Amino acid sequence: MNEFLKQWGEAAYTTTGFFWMALWAFILGYIISSMIQIFVTEKRMQKTMGENEGKSVLLGTFFGFISSSCSFSALAGTKSIFKKGASFVSSIAFLLASTNLVIELGIIISIFLGWQFVVGEYVGGILLIGISWILIRLINPKKLIEKARKNIENEDDDEMDGSKDWKKQIKNEDSWARVAKKYKMEWQMVWKDVTVGFTVAGITAAFVPDSFFQTLFINSGQGNTDFTFLEILEHIVVGPVAAFLTFIGSMGNIPLAALLFSKGVSFAGVMAFIFSDLVVFPVLRINAKYYGWKMSLFILFLLFTALIGTSLTLHYGFDLLGILPDPSQVKIQDKEHFKIDYTFFLNVAFLIISAYLVYLGFFKKKDVEHSMSEMAPKSPLLESVLKYAAFICYIWLAGGLIVKFLVN
Repeated sequence: MNEFLKQWGEAAYTTTGFFWMALWAFILGYIISSMIQIFVTEKRMQKTMGENEGKSVLLGTFFGFISSSCSFSALAGTKSIFKKGASFVSSIAFLLASTNLVIELGIIISIFLGWQFVVGEYVGGILLIGISWILIRLINPKKLIEKARKNIENEDDDEMDGSKDWKKQIKNEDSWARVAKKYKMEWQMVWKDVTVGFTVAGITAAFVPDSFFQTLFINSGQGNTDFTFLEILEHIVVGPVAAFLTFIGSMGNIPLAALLFSKGVSFAGVMAFIFSDLVVFPVLRINAKYYGWKMSLFILFLLFTALIGTSLTLHYGFDLLGILPDPSQVKIQDKEHFKIDYTFFLNVAFLIISAYLVYLGFFKKKDVEHSMSEMAPKSPLLESVLKYAAFICYIWLAGGLIVKFLVN
């Protein structure tokens, strides 16, 4: 019993430390994301995307980069630009960029995993787009694309006001009030995923033995970094399966990715796990609702194939350059999270900024209207499960901290 209480306390402390480490990065990332979404509207994006395939892919990548990191928001945005006439390949580029090249995700990865994974994330995001583009050109699924357009052409259009100059908007206090409201929406989209993801990572670190990871990921652990091609390929395939079973969004998955790497999973396997947020069942179901099951399964095949190619390329490319990260540098447990350092001052500073945005958007300028961005349809059951799971996580964390500091 005493051992369980000790592990409970450690799990809760580790999870709380994760939140503290990442708090300023979440605030900064979502403020930047909110600003971009207010000052660069979807309508403006659609007007800019041209007919030329190469240009439209580059623009799709860029607009994905400056969009929200939420998978459900990315799915809805992808459907919208595809419906407005963007090519299928540029729509896929937008989808991949908006879930892999966004600023806030890179910041969180840098905190938990280090610079090599940040480089891997952004280079990998570009590789995912490039490989997907090549596969689409080779397969040329014209009939699937035509059928997918017919599935969405009868929906009502949502028009957004894109006529105002962003240079004028940025000087307008009402625009900043809209940024504040968008900032709140960003948190509303991810708080459940982040809570559950961070808590699961803390519990896994405290309770799950290393032997479990060594069984799941062949030849991992015990300081081994020399993997055969087949072992790396197995890690790459198992990574998305693990993400499929623990679907909690890309931001919530990063501590789990750090845990996997600290347990000896290969760089390629961890990158595959991070890239996997678009090959899970909720995304498959939403794409089927938009475009039909055949197109949804084709997108799944496309992204999973691109994921394998990208992860292999990154692993052997980094190995060739001698910059593969060392698992011993990533420490999840036995780490002093709460101390007076740069994290403390950054958290205080960004909490003050966050408080001002709340004051501006919900008190001083509470009457300013803000149109909500379209979101992909979520499963009410999944949302209820996540919500109650998040509340259970808070109870678990509170109990664990009490045990750690007051009981043991």
